[in-house]
Amino acid sequence: MSILVESLTKVYGTQKAVDGISFSAKPGVLGFLGPNGAGKSTTMKILTCFIPQTAGKGTVCGYDIEKQPLEVKRNIGYLPESNPLYLDMYVKESLAFIASVHQMRSPQKRIADIIEQTGLGPEQHKKIGQLSKGYRQRVGLAQAILHNPSVLILDEPTSGLDPNQLIGIRQLILDLGKTKTVVLSTHIMQEVEAVCDHVIIINKGKIVADDTLSGLTGKNKGKSLESIFINLTND
Repeated sequence: MSILVESLTKVYGTQKAVDGISFSAKPGVLGFLGPNGAGKSTTMKILTCFIPQTAGKGTVCGYDIEKQPLEVKRNIGYLPESNPLYLDMYVKESLAFIASVHQMRSPQKRIADIIEQTGLGPEQHKKIGQLSKGYRQRVGLAQAILHNPSVLILDEPTSGLDPNQLIGIRQLILDLGKTKTVVLSTHIMQEVEAVCDHVIIINKGKIVADDTLSGLTGKNKGKSLESIFINLTND
């Protein structure tokens, strides 16, 4: 398994943001769903070694998130919800900077390939601050996949995009899921139905569903994913 989580817990003061969750993920696109404050982003930040867990274990590509954080980061690409970018950098310049962070040797061809893959060609010589939100999301994705990680964690990658932009990002996520393990967090149920083959729903720090998309709808008599989500999290 690319990701293996066992009894993962995160406590802030008296609040359990993540409450002893266990799950695994393999190549493909995993939808990681839950209402606001359910523990999704906290779990993602723990798996990317951005914050430490309080208890439990997690591994990414066989590397322990607590004991081998540098190896985890080499094997993971992360697009946080805030998508932090250097707005005064040019697109191509920003990718060269990220390549230097990863100590990539002769990254020019890889940068050119990623620019083509993410559809950034027409914008590559612009400053990031001049780009639309859709293209900024593409820059964030390009930075996340530049070092060719085995695992991608994407937190709300399509929020605020128009329908045309959304289709482009959706296709890119589908393509990436053919060879990588992609964990996709989103509130857009149609997005999950379009790209995900497996779904985990988390509510109040606990996992309330963990199944294939077809298995989940089958167990719920063919109800829509939105109806299932509301039923499992509306308490």
